[in-house]
Amino acid sequence: MTTWKEYKPTITALSSEDMTIIDTLADLVAERIRRGISQKDFAAKIAMKQPQLAKIERLDSIPSLVTLNRYAKGLGMKVQISLVTA
Repeated sequence: MTTWKEYKPTITALSSEDMTIIDTLADLVAERIRRGISQKDFAAKIAMKQPQLAKIERLDSIPSLVTLNRYAKGLGMKVQISLVTA
């Protein structure tokens, strides 16, 4: 099975901004799994239906910052944006 870190360098069609969102979501999903929280239980915790959560985790679409924050909050975390000189 290929890991995200192995697969990520092969992706060229997405912007760096989209990749940042995907990386953040991947970290959040990994944390949910590490904690042993099922999709069903986690969806209920963040007031979302399980199929909707599954679509987000499958990246059927790029999640918004609001969605990432909702997910993070369910894990007792927050998404933090920082500015750096380009």
